[in-house]
Amino acid sequence: MNHLKRLLVGKPLKSSEEGGQKLGKFKALAMLSSDALSSVAYGTEQIVLVLTTLSAAAIWYSLPIALFVLILLLALTLSYRQIIYAYPSGGGAYLVASENLGKNAGLAVGGSLLIDYMLTVAVSTSAGAEAIISAIPALYGHQVAISLVIIVLLTTMNLRGMSESASFLMVPVYLFVASITAMILWGLYQILTGAIPYHATAVVGGVVPGITMALIFRAFSSGSSSLTGVEAISNAVPFFKKPREHNAAGTLAIMATILGFFFAGITFLNYWYGIVPAPKVTVLAQVAAATFGGHGVMYYVIQFATALILAVAANTGFSAFPVLAYNMAKDKFLPHMYLDRGDRLGYSNGILTLAVGSGLLIALFHGSTERLIPLYAVGVFIPFTLSQTGMIRHWWKRHVPEPGWLGKSVANFAGALISFAILVILFAYRLPDIWPFFIIMPALVVVFYKIHDHYSKVAAQLRLPSTVQTHEYAGSTVIVLVGNVTRVTRGALNYAQTIGDYVIAMHVSMDENPNKEHETQSEFKQDFPDVRFVDVHSSYRSVEGPVIRFVDIIAKNAAKRNFTTTVLIPQFVPRKRWQTILHNQTNIRLRAAFASRENVIIATYSYHLKQ
Repeated sequence: MNHLKRLLVGKPLKSSEEGGQKLGKFKALAMLSSDALSSVAYGTEQIVLVLTTLSAAAIWYSLPIALFVLILLLALTLSYRQIIYAYPSGGGAYLVASENLGKNAGLAVGGSLLIDYMLTVAVSTSAGAEAIISAIPALYGHQVAISLVIIVLLTTMNLRGMSESASFLMVPVYLFVASITAMILWGLYQILTGAIPYHATAVVGGVVPGITMALIFRAFSSGSSSLTGVEAISNAVPFFKKPREHNAAGTLAIMATILGFFFAGITFLNYWYGIVPAPKVTVLAQVAAATFGGHGVMYYVIQFATALILAVAANTGFSAFPVLAYNMAKDKFLPHMYLDRGDRLGYSNGILTLAVGSGLLIALFHGSTERLIPLYAVGVFIPFTLSQTGMIRHWWKRHVPEPGWLGKSVANFAGALISFAILVILFAYRLPDIWPFFIIMPALVVVFYKIHDHYSKVAAQLRLPSTVQTHEYAGSTVIVLVGNVTRVTRGALNYAQTIGDYVIAMHVSMDENPNKEHETQSEFKQDFPDVRFVDVHSSYRSVEGPVIRFVDIIAKNAAKRNFTTTVLIPQFVPRKRWQTILHNQTNIRLRAAFASRENVIIATYSYHLKQ
């Protein structure tokens, strides 16, 4: 098992090697922007899908809707750039909301982002599976299996460490950037030269019977899903090489520029070509086919690059979720296991939790991107709204020494207002799709407080008082559990006599073989005449029940004499780890059974086998 782990994950890294895992802009862009950049593969499609529920003529509304999405992108980019400099320790929206709006707001942001990162992985992998199926229709119907395979591969890759993950991601991310850039530029060139004539379903400004603001709002909220992942860089500032804030802010600016260009370009080409969504083939695939004149080499390059980046876009979640979980665990709102680093200096428990959660979402929603998108959007716009509102308060609290605070506040206000408007739209028009979120979120906040309350109570109980009181015991009773008389038994009894004033050997007999039980008792008395031997009969073939009852009686009597009570469980340890499953696991069950007995000490005597 250890050899398999080394093969998949790699050899452990020393803590001193952490500097080698830090990221420059080039690698960080690949690792942290794949989610945001990949969303252009389905952002325009989500807008058009909503608009065409009325009529294909309504597609022209995608242009003004895209403009408002770009305005929101600008506001979010400016806001998260400010967060990077104001909170360089990472944690992003969670720390901003916690510090400026209170703990409840912070937990709402933290819970939303934890869910959203799981949805990031689920949406990205399911969209990647759909892109693969668009290129290879024979795989239709296997979305869930393809998505789960992608998740397993990404989990293994991230367990190997940030630097290796980023190096791997550079190929699909930069291939996608190059191919989409080529598609948009070539498409615009052909439009300008007249090679591709105007095929739009309706002219801009044309009247579309039945159009409503509700439909436009729904399309806008769906298209805004293209902005998910913008916050990831602010969460991962500690991953950057020094100067961290400068490198993180520069990476964010590059990512936002590419994202805005891609989203605007694809939306315009889709409108100009008059493309209408079709089953089994994505809008982006249709745009590529129209741009390059059929299913030629570049069409398949686009499909391949899109499938790759959608598959690895989930890596943004794998990068940001563990850091957020670390910050929340540090504040005692998540289990402390999320503070631990694995062999490759990554937060392995966070990575594995994200993989399991996203896999369950894929299975639950049958790998349907369209069904996951609304939940995805609401999960990210709660943090967008609260983090930018928090930054407004941040600037107002420190506006005297901070130059340019008013302009920064205006940018944050614009982002907060648009983000809040999208939340209202989602709540008003997409409630049937997003209602589970409003049940899960309050439940999560309750769990966070339960965890925090537990840690607070534990800390209070473990804290040393000003005067430390010690208890002097008069002696100790040691109960050794005996199955057969073996070398293990002899070693355990010898050890018990060195730590105990009073040693009892306890044996549980069954009905199956009375003669064998009698032989065990005789053999024991012959080898250990000075040790008290107690044979407890079990009529129901249970070892745990009789042992617990006997130990409780002994412990009660020992307490009257001011004695401690120790239960010593002998066991032998096979030389090879896999051989452990071949032997009786009674000792594990007994240790679990005694865990609730606060007046009994449990100890294990291990005898190591040589073969």
